[in-house]
Amino acid sequence: MSKISRFFKGGGSAASKGRGGPSPQEALARLRETEEMLSKKQEYLETRIERELALARQHGTKNRRAALQALKRKKRYEKQLSQIDGTLSTIEFQREALENSHTNTEVLKNMGYAAQAMKKVHENMDLNKIDDLMQDITEQQDVAQEISEAISSRAAFGDEFDEDELMAELEELEQEEMNKRMQDVRLPSVPSTSLPSHPGKLLACHFKFPMIKSCFSTRKRVEDEDDMKQLAAWAS
Repeated sequence: MSKISRFFKGGGSAASKGRGGPSPQEALARLRETEEMLSKKQEYLETRIERELALARQHGTKNRRAALQALKRKKRYEKQLSQIDGTLSTIEFQREALENSHTNTEVLKNMGYAAQAMKKVHENMDLNKIDDLMQDITEQQDVAQEISEAISSRAAFGDEFDEDELMAELEELEQEEMNKRMQDVRLPSVPSTSLPSHPGKLLACHFKFPMIKSCFSTRKRVEDEDDMKQLAAWAS
């Protein structure tokens, strides 16, 4: 008995008959077997078509009757091949639809299992306890935030001092530093020679001439002129 005969004449297993119908896996397996059988039939028909066409060319005008018979057989094979193409398209569409249905069934089944598991997990949960737990968590977070702010805030240990007292002490230190600098400054030594009798002239000379030596020579000349004037006045 051929595969196609077994498929149409109830070649299903006893288990599938007992359940009232084949399972999706069994149906998909049968459809794949049918596709494989029809594909082999296609290859056979294509080979026969090529053979009949070769015979028609071989006989040609020499034996027109044999050539026509070969062409007729080729046409029948081509018709069968076209029918098989349509059948394969239908089977492929049915197989894809069955695969999608089976996939959807498995997805729904797994979602049902997940829903049952979630329900079982939630059986031991109390919404009131959850609210209390979340409230406790919020309170503890607030306490932790307050502790963090208290730790990170600047401590005022030992910062309470009198500002005026600090400023007075700072001024004393500055005055001491200034006095120390004044002591380190060296004053110019006092000249050993006596001051001139006309300090105004010396001062004027000092501002007019840049060189000290020139200034003293000018002062000496002025004094000599004064002495000569006094001597002339005495002689007269």
